[in-house]
Amino acid sequence: MARWHHDRGLQWRMGVTLILLMFVYLVFITVLAYIGVETLFLLAIVAVMLFFQYYFSDRMVLWSMGARVVTEEEEPRLYQVITRLCAVAGMTRPRIAIVNTTVPNAFATGRNPRNAVVAVTTGLVNRLEPEELEAVIAHELSHVKNRDVMVITLASFLSTAAFFIFRNWFFFGASPRSDRNSYLWWILPLVALAVWITSYLLIQALSRYREFSADRGSAVITGHPSHLASALMKISGQMERLPTEDLRKVEGMNAFFIIPAVSGSTIFHLFATHPPVEQRIAALEQIEREMGG
Repeated sequence: MARWHHDRGLQWRMGVTLILLMFVYLVFITVLAYIGVETLFLLAIVAVMLFFQYYFSDRMVLWSMGARVVTEEEEPRLYQVITRLCAVAGMTRPRIAIVNTTVPNAFATGRNPRNAVVAVTTGLVNRLEPEELEAVIAHELSHVKNRDVMVITLASFLSTAAFFIFRNWFFFGASPRSDRNSYLWWILPLVALAVWITSYLLIQALSRYREFSADRGSAVITGHPSHLASALMKISGQMERLPTEDLRKVEGMNAFFIIPAVSGSTIFHLFATHPPVEQRIAALEQIEREMGG
Protein backbone atom coordinates (compact mmCIF):
# COMPACT_ATOMS: atom_id res chain seq x y z
CA MET A 1 0.00 0.00 0.00
CA ALA A 2 1.32 3.46 -0.91
CA ARG A 3 2.45 5.74 1.88
CA TRP A 4 0.21 8.83 1.84
CA HIS A 5 2.56 11.82 1.65
CA HIS A 6 0.97 15.07 2.78
CA ASP A 7 1.88 18.58 1.71
CA ARG A 8 2.04 20.43 5.04
CA GLY A 9 1.85 23.82 3.32
CA LEU A 10 -1.30 22.75 1.51
CA GLN A 11 -2.79 21.33 4.69
CA TRP A 12 -2.01 24.58 6.51
CA ARG A 13 -3.76 26.65 3.81
CA MET A 14 -6.79 24.36 3.94
CA GLY A 15 -6.84 24.63 7.74
CA VAL A 16 -6.66 28.45 7.64
CA THR A 17 -9.47 28.54 5.06
CA LEU A 18 -11.68 26.34 7.26
CA ILE A 19 -10.92 28.48 10.33
CA LEU A 20 -11.85 31.66 8.41
CA LEU A 21 -15.02 29.95 7.22
CA MET A 22 -15.93 28.94 10.77
CA PHE A 23 -15.28 32.50 11.96
CA VAL A 24 -17.60 33.94 9.29
CA TYR A 25 -20.28 31.40 10.24
CA LEU A 26 -19.87 32.14 13.96
CA VAL A 27 -20.36 35.86 13.34
CA PHE A 28 -23.37 35.07 11.17
CA ILE A 29 -25.03 32.92 13.84
CA THR A 30 -24.33 35.56 16.50
CA VAL A 31 -25.95 38.27 14.36
CA LEU A 32 -28.96 36.05 13.65
CA ALA A 33 -29.41 35.31 17.33
CA TYR A 34 -29.07 38.99 18.29
CA ILE A 35 -31.61 40.10 15.71
CA GLY A 36 -33.99 37.39 16.84
CA VAL A 37 -34.17 35.17 13.76
CA GLU A 38 -35.56 31.70 14.41
CA THR A 39 -32.14 30.19 13.82
CA LEU A 40 -32.94 26.60 14.72
CA PHE A 41 -35.90 26.45 12.36
CA LEU A 42 -33.83 27.94 9.54
CA LEU A 43 -30.91 25.59 10.13
CA ALA A 44 -33.28 22.62 10.22
CA ILE A 45 -34.60 23.52 6.76
CA VAL A 46 -31.11 23.90 5.34
CA ALA A 47 -29.95 20.69 7.05
CA VAL A 48 -32.75 18.74 5.39
CA MET A 49 -31.87 20.26 2.01
CA LEU A 50 -28.19 19.44 2.35
CA PHE A 51 -28.89 15.97 3.73
CA PHE A 52 -30.79 15.08 0.57
CA GLN A 53 -28.06 16.68 -1.55
CA TYR A 54 -25.39 14.74 0.33
CA TYR A 55 -27.22 11.42 0.56
CA PHE A 56 -28.44 11.35 -3.04
CA SER A 57 -25.58 13.30 -4.64
CA ASP A 58 -24.24 10.29 -6.50
CA ARG A 59 -27.58 9.53 -8.15
CA MET A 60 -28.26 13.19 -8.97
CA VAL A 61 -24.83 13.73 -10.52
CA LEU A 62 -24.91 10.52 -12.55
CA TRP A 63 -28.42 11.29 -13.77
CA SER A 64 -27.61 14.89 -14.75
CA MET A 65 -24.52 13.73 -16.68
CA GLY A 66 -26.27 10.83 -18.37
CA ALA A 67 -23.70 8.49 -16.81
CA ARG A 68 -24.26 4.73 -16.84
CA VAL A 69 -22.78 2.48 -14.17
CA VAL A 70 -21.07 -0.42 -15.93
CA THR A 71 -20.22 -3.90 -14.72
CA GLU A 72 -16.85 -5.61 -14.64
CA GLU A 73 -17.92 -7.77 -17.59
CA GLU A 74 -18.73 -4.69 -19.68
CA GLU A 75 -15.51 -2.77 -18.91
CA PRO A 76 -12.90 -5.32 -17.74
CA ARG A 77 -9.94 -3.04 -18.57
CA LEU A 78 -11.22 -0.12 -16.49
CA TYR A 79 -12.07 -2.42 -13.57
CA GLN A 80 -8.63 -4.00 -13.77
CA VAL A 81 -7.03 -0.55 -13.54
CA ILE A 82 -9.20 0.71 -10.69
CA THR A 83 -8.82 -2.54 -8.73
CA ARG A 84 -5.05 -2.26 -8.87
CA LEU A 85 -5.04 1.44 -7.94
CA CYS A 86 -7.41 0.84 -5.01
CA ALA A 87 -5.11 -1.92 -3.72
CA VAL A 88 -2.18 0.51 -3.84
CA ALA A 89 -4.23 3.26 -2.15
CA GLY A 90 -5.66 0.86 0.46
CA MET A 91 -9.28 1.72 -0.17
CA THR A 92 -12.56 0.10 -1.15
CA ARG A 93 -13.11 -0.17 -4.89
CA PRO A 94 -15.85 2.21 -6.08
CA ARG A 95 -18.18 1.55 -8.98
CA ILE A 96 -17.35 2.80 -12.48
CA ALA A 97 -19.64 4.79 -14.75
CA ILE A 98 -19.28 5.79 -18.38
CA VAL A 99 -20.51 9.07 -19.88
CA ASN A 100 -20.98 9.01 -23.62
CA THR A 101 -19.64 12.41 -24.69
CA THR A 102 -16.75 13.76 -26.73
CA VAL A 103 -15.72 16.03 -23.81
CA PRO A 104 -12.64 14.39 -22.25
CA ASN A 105 -13.21 14.43 -18.49
CA ALA A 106 -13.74 12.44 -15.32
CA PHE A 107 -15.32 12.95 -11.92
CA ALA A 108 -16.04 11.16 -8.66
CA THR A 109 -19.21 11.32 -6.63
CA GLY A 110 -20.77 9.58 -3.64
CA ARG A 111 -21.08 10.36 0.06
CA ASN A 112 -18.38 7.90 1.18
CA PRO A 113 -15.94 5.36 -0.33
CA ARG A 114 -18.51 2.56 -0.02
CA ASN A 115 -21.06 4.46 -2.16
CA ALA A 116 -18.62 6.22 -4.45
CA VAL A 117 -18.67 6.15 -8.23
CA VAL A 118 -15.79 7.14 -10.51
CA ALA A 119 -17.05 8.24 -13.91
CA VAL A 120 -15.02 8.68 -17.08
CA THR A 121 -16.20 9.97 -20.44
CA THR A 122 -15.73 8.09 -23.68
CA GLY A 123 -13.84 11.16 -24.93
CA LEU A 124 -11.32 10.69 -22.12
CA VAL A 125 -10.89 6.95 -22.62
CA ASN A 126 -10.39 7.37 -26.37
CA ARG A 127 -7.85 10.21 -26.15
CA LEU A 128 -5.54 9.32 -23.26
CA GLU A 129 -2.72 6.82 -23.15
CA PRO A 130 -3.22 3.99 -20.61
CA GLU A 131 -0.81 5.50 -18.06
CA GLU A 132 -2.49 8.93 -18.37
CA LEU A 133 -5.92 7.39 -17.86
CA GLU A 134 -4.60 5.60 -14.76
CA ALA A 135 -3.35 8.91 -13.37
CA VAL A 136 -6.74 10.58 -13.92
CA ILE A 137 -8.56 7.69 -12.22
CA ALA A 138 -6.07 7.87 -9.33
CA HIS A 139 -6.89 11.61 -9.00
CA GLU A 140 -10.59 10.78 -8.71
CA LEU A 141 -9.85 8.00 -6.20
CA SER A 142 -7.99 10.57 -4.10
CA HIS A 143 -11.14 12.71 -3.98
CA VAL A 144 -13.01 9.65 -2.71
CA LYS A 145 -10.33 8.77 -0.16
CA ASN A 146 -10.22 12.39 1.09
CA ARG A 147 -14.04 12.45 1.39
CA ASP A 148 -14.20 15.70 -0.53
CA VAL A 149 -17.94 15.46 -1.18
CA MET A 150 -18.58 15.41 2.58
CA VAL A 151 -16.08 18.21 3.29
CA ILE A 152 -17.51 20.59 0.69
CA THR A 153 -21.10 19.75 1.71
CA LEU A 154 -20.38 20.57 5.36
CA ALA A 155 -18.45 23.71 4.42
CA SER A 156 -21.42 24.87 2.35
CA PHE A 157 -23.95 24.42 5.15
CA LEU A 158 -24.29 27.97 6.51
CA SER A 159 -23.38 29.51 3.17
CA THR A 160 -26.54 27.89 1.83
CA ALA A 161 -28.46 29.23 4.83
CA ALA A 162 -27.18 32.77 4.14
CA PHE A 163 -28.22 32.55 0.51
CA PHE A 164 -31.61 31.16 1.59
CA ILE A 165 -32.16 34.18 3.88
CA PHE A 166 -31.03 36.73 1.29
CA ARG A 167 -33.19 35.26 -1.45
CA ASN A 168 -36.34 34.90 0.64
CA TRP A 169 -36.14 37.96 2.90
CA PHE A 170 -37.91 40.22 0.41
CA PHE A 171 -40.82 37.76 0.22
CA PHE A 172 -41.17 36.60 3.81
CA GLY A 173 -38.95 38.68 6.07
CA ALA A 174 -39.81 42.30 5.37
CA SER A 175 -42.65 42.53 7.92
CA PRO A 176 -41.96 45.27 10.50
CA ARG A 177 -41.17 43.95 13.97
CA SER A 178 -42.08 45.59 17.23
CA ASP A 179 -39.30 44.38 19.52
CA ARG A 180 -36.24 46.42 20.50
CA ASN A 181 -34.14 45.01 17.63
CA SER A 182 -36.68 45.70 14.91
CA TYR A 183 -34.42 48.28 13.23
CA LEU A 184 -31.75 45.58 12.78
CA TRP A 185 -34.19 43.42 10.85
CA TRP A 186 -33.65 45.60 7.80
CA ILE A 187 -29.91 44.92 7.66
CA LEU A 188 -30.45 41.16 7.70
CA PRO A 189 -30.36 40.69 3.90
CA LEU A 190 -27.15 42.73 3.69
CA VAL A 191 -25.51 40.60 6.40
CA ALA A 192 -26.72 37.41 4.67
CA LEU A 193 -25.39 38.63 1.32
CA ALA A 194 -21.99 39.50 2.81
CA VAL A 195 -21.76 36.09 4.51
CA TRP A 196 -22.80 34.28 1.35
CA ILE A 197 -20.24 36.10 -0.86
CA THR A 198 -17.42 35.69 1.67
CA SER A 199 -18.14 32.03 2.35
CA TYR A 200 -18.56 31.35 -1.38
CA LEU A 201 -15.07 32.69 -2.09
CA LEU A 202 -13.59 30.71 0.81
CA ILE A 203 -15.31 27.51 -0.33
CA GLN A 204 -14.00 28.00 -3.88
CA ALA A 205 -10.50 28.43 -2.44
CA LEU A 206 -10.97 25.28 -0.37
CA SER A 207 -12.12 23.43 -3.49
CA ARG A 208 -8.97 24.52 -5.35
CA TYR A 209 -6.77 23.32 -2.48
CA ARG A 210 -8.50 19.95 -2.54
CA GLU A 211 -7.77 19.66 -6.27
CA PHE A 212 -4.08 20.14 -5.48
CA SER A 213 -4.44 17.50 -2.77
CA ALA A 214 -6.08 15.03 -5.20
CA ASP A 215 -3.29 15.69 -7.72
CA ARG A 216 -0.76 14.81 -5.01
CA GLY A 217 -2.78 11.69 -4.20
CA SER A 218 -2.63 10.61 -7.83
CA ALA A 219 1.14 11.10 -7.83
CA VAL A 220 1.47 8.97 -4.69
CA ILE A 221 -0.78 6.18 -5.98
CA THR A 222 0.78 5.89 -9.43
CA GLY A 223 4.30 6.89 -8.45
CA HIS A 224 4.46 8.98 -11.64
CA PRO A 225 3.34 12.64 -11.26
CA SER A 226 4.31 13.26 -14.90
CA HIS A 227 1.53 10.96 -16.09
CA LEU A 228 -1.13 13.20 -14.55
CA ALA A 229 0.65 16.33 -15.81
CA SER A 230 0.61 14.88 -19.32
CA ALA A 231 -3.08 13.99 -18.99
CA LEU A 232 -3.97 17.50 -17.74
CA MET A 233 -2.17 19.11 -20.69
CA LYS A 234 -3.87 16.77 -23.14
CA ILE A 235 -7.36 17.27 -21.63
CA SER A 236 -7.07 21.07 -21.48
CA GLY A 237 -5.71 21.13 -25.04
CA GLN A 238 -8.57 18.99 -26.31
CA MET A 239 -11.09 21.10 -24.40
CA GLU A 240 -10.02 24.23 -26.29
CA ARG A 241 -10.75 22.53 -29.60
CA LEU A 242 -14.22 21.25 -28.72
CA PRO A 243 -17.33 23.04 -30.02
CA THR A 244 -18.74 25.59 -27.55
CA GLU A 245 -22.09 23.85 -27.74
CA ASP A 246 -20.60 20.60 -26.39
CA LEU A 247 -18.91 22.44 -23.49
CA ARG A 248 -22.08 24.30 -22.54
CA LYS A 249 -23.95 21.02 -22.19
CA VAL A 250 -21.68 19.94 -19.31
CA GLU A 251 -20.68 23.28 -17.75
CA GLY A 252 -23.06 22.77 -14.85
CA MET A 253 -20.88 19.90 -13.66
CA ASN A 254 -17.60 21.82 -13.66
CA ALA A 255 -17.12 21.49 -9.89
CA PHE A 256 -16.94 17.71 -10.30
CA PHE A 257 -14.63 17.53 -13.31
CA ILE A 258 -10.88 17.01 -13.21
CA ILE A 259 -10.67 20.06 -15.51
CA PRO A 260 -13.64 22.44 -15.85
CA ALA A 261 -15.33 22.67 -19.22
CA VAL A 262 -15.34 26.41 -19.91
CA SER A 263 -17.04 27.89 -22.96
CA GLY A 264 -15.15 31.19 -22.99
CA SER A 265 -16.23 33.27 -19.99
CA THR A 266 -13.22 35.12 -18.58
CA ILE A 267 -14.89 36.07 -15.29
CA PHE A 268 -15.17 32.34 -14.55
CA HIS A 269 -11.49 32.20 -13.60
CA LEU A 270 -12.05 34.65 -10.73
CA PHE A 271 -14.39 32.24 -9.00
CA ALA A 272 -12.99 28.92 -10.23
CA THR A 273 -13.39 25.67 -8.32
CA HIS A 274 -10.12 24.44 -9.85
CA PRO A 275 -6.65 26.00 -9.93
CA PRO A 276 -5.17 26.88 -13.35
CA VAL A 277 -3.70 23.90 -15.19
CA GLU A 278 -0.30 25.62 -15.29
CA GLN A 279 -0.18 25.79 -11.48
CA ARG A 280 -1.24 22.16 -11.16
CA ILE A 281 1.47 21.03 -13.58
CA ALA A 282 4.07 23.11 -11.72
CA ALA A 283 2.99 21.46 -8.44
CA LEU A 284 3.23 18.01 -10.02
CA GLU A 285 6.72 18.80 -11.31
CA GLN A 286 7.70 19.79 -7.76
CA ILE A 287 6.32 16.47 -6.45
CA GLU A 288 8.29 14.65 -9.16
CA ARG A 289 11.48 16.32 -7.92
CA GLU A 290 10.62 15.45 -4.29
CA MET A 291 10.00 11.82 -5.19
CA GLY A 292 13.17 11.69 -7.25
CA GLY A 293 15.14 13.05 -4.34
